[in-house]
Amino acid sequence: MSKKKPFFIVFEGIEGSGKSYQSKKLLSNLKKKKFPTILTREPGGTKSAELIRNLILKDYFNKSQKEKFDKYTDTLLYLAARNEHVKNKILPALSKNKVVICDRFTDSTTAYQVYGKKVNLKFINNIHKFILGNLKPHLTFILKVSSKSSRSRLSKRKTRNRYDNFSKSFYEKAQKSFLRLAKNKKNYFIFDSSKNDKIIEKKIFDITLKYLKK
Repeated sequence: MSKKKPFFIVFEGIEGSGKSYQSKKLLSNLKKKKFPTILTREPGGTKSAELIRNLILKDYFNKSQKEKFDKYTDTLLYLAARNEHVKNKILPALSKNKVVICDRFTDSTTAYQVYGKKVNLKFINNIHKFILGNLKPHLTFILKVSSKSSRSRLSKRKTRNRYDNFSKSFYEKAQKSFLRLAKNKKNYFIFDSSKNDKIIEKKIFDITLKYLKK
């Protein structure tokens, strides 16, 4: 094992892309190598942020309720959850030289809220300046997936939220946004996760080890 150092890893992608699966695999593989590692998620990750997550994800599922959150209210809730998460979980873990793996982070906000729902990017960036400071992922893994594989995986989920029920065109737009965000960035790695195989798991682990040993 290399010398312990704070390291922040993010997995991004649309629903059904295998983010949660691959992030759990990476957690397991790093722990086997004795790296002090935690796995967390957004929105959520802390008790208070999980309460906000429930409010966001269940809002649109109440079919009898005609009134829905405005897109800016929705975005502010995501950012409020992120503030709680960053201040109370991510930064404290990094200060203890832990490896933090996060299932979704700021790129999801850009892909879904900015490109998907046309929320003003400057609005989000201004808030991020205050709640993130200098915090940026050291590594980001973008998992792209075919619509067929994504739908197949979503159909097998026991519990679903409103983000599992968007249109095919919305997911396609979001996926293109993730790929655009990753373009020409050295610490971004894109993998096609349409097939359930162990090749991607090994590649992700190898890349992570390489960066951790720098």
